[in-house]
Amino acid sequence: MLNFPPQKSYYFIGIGGVSMSALAQLLHDSGASVRGSDLQEGAFTRKLRGAGIPVHIGSDEEITEDTVVYTGAVPESDPQLSAARAAGKRLVPRAQLLGEVADAFPHVISVAGCHGKTSTTSMLAHIFQTGGRPYTCHIGGEDLVLGNYHSTGGEYFLTEACEFQRSFLRLKSEIAVILNTDLDHTDCYHSEAELFEAYRDFARNASRLVVNADDVRARTLPHALSFGLYGGDIRAEGLRSVGEKYVFTVSEKGIPLVRVRLNAVGQVMVYDALAAFAAARLSGFSAEEIKAGLGQFRGVGRRFEAVGRICGAPVVCDYAHHPREIAAVLATARRICLGTVRVVFQPHTYTRTRDFMDEFVSVLRGTESPIIYRTYAAREPFDADGSAYTLVSKLPEGIYVQTPEQLRRRLSQLIEAEDLVLVLGAGDIFSVAKEILD
Repeated sequence: MLNFPPQKSYYFIGIGGVSMSALAQLLHDSGASVRGSDLQEGAFTRKLRGAGIPVHIGSDEEITEDTVVYTGAVPESDPQLSAARAAGKRLVPRAQLLGEVADAFPHVISVAGCHGKTSTTSMLAHIFQTGGRPYTCHIGGEDLVLGNYHSTGGEYFLTEACEFQRSFLRLKSEIAVILNTDLDHTDCYHSEAELFEAYRDFARNASRLVVNADDVRARTLPHALSFGLYGGDIRAEGLRSVGEKYVFTVSEKGIPLVRVRLNAVGQVMVYDALAAFAAARLSGFSAEEIKAGLGQFRGVGRRFEAVGRICGAPVVCDYAHHPREIAAVLATARRICLGTVRVVFQPHTYTRTRDFMDEFVSVLRGTESPIIYRTYAAREPFDADGSAYTLVSKLPEGIYVQTPEQLRRRLSQLIEAEDLVLVLGAGDIFSVAKEILD
């Protein structure tokens, strides 16, 4: 049992989220009394119930617990949050709770960056799993084997560190990893310089730092180890692919160590593996131990995940919702598709779509008749300048749809033999795609 928490009872508003459900499970395993609510049923709410954690669907349940945990997606007007505030209960934002949990572990490894956090954290978890080190992981997605939370003990805490609203500044890490510093969350950061200053503060909270040597900003930070394809202490040599699964030799400061074969698709996984390799080396793992752990990693849900077929064509779903991520996923899909890659993209938040409109247009204009699904607003009010319809208006061959039935009808008109349907986005498009599978 983990040596946490100081409070004895917790109530989670929005318990069905990927991070919230992982934290709820962790506290439950630590001996705390945990309950929660969510507005809709989902895979995580069912999983929590199966673990013995009561979950209420709706926002009308009375809260009797000492501490109430909530996320930024919960509006101030939420009935449960308002009642808890009026009752004088201890209100804890999710990011604050994550920091408090991390503080209870002797060793913390946190992974930050606009892209790749989930895969890198999952890879580290597999390295610790095969290496036999007691660890607990908090993953912002679902590892295909370990899920979004897994624990074998309380010595090491492995976690994603999200830059949204500077929440990662609540983490004090023994080892911090910065995968990249690409601009995102423009509702919080108004410039690349402002975002990088947040990364600099995140790095200051770490004893040792791992950075991407191919990122022009990250590599300027004082670091213990760097990684990259074109520079860095930990590098991939002799890179080759077999069906978009990569094989390479890892060298450390010019010395070849081991030949690694990844079992997850995409060249971006090479970067993530090098980052995990560097962090694991700083944690005392041998090259062979790291190789074994990376070999056990099979990928995470919604990261180039094959989910079935639509109108006879294979469907691959990916969480990509930033222009750079979309470009990387498209490159992978085109290398394995014999026909046409049919893109279905759901914009995630109006601010991101508005502030990266030119970049989205540029990357999607190179696809054939891209289908744009209605915007997933998340926490934001409507903004016409950042709407899916505005994005479509800038794509000469773009097609706008807003219901699952419209999406299936359009795909049935477009799909030909040997095509591949690539479904992209971080909102509910994954559920929509699964709903219309053959």
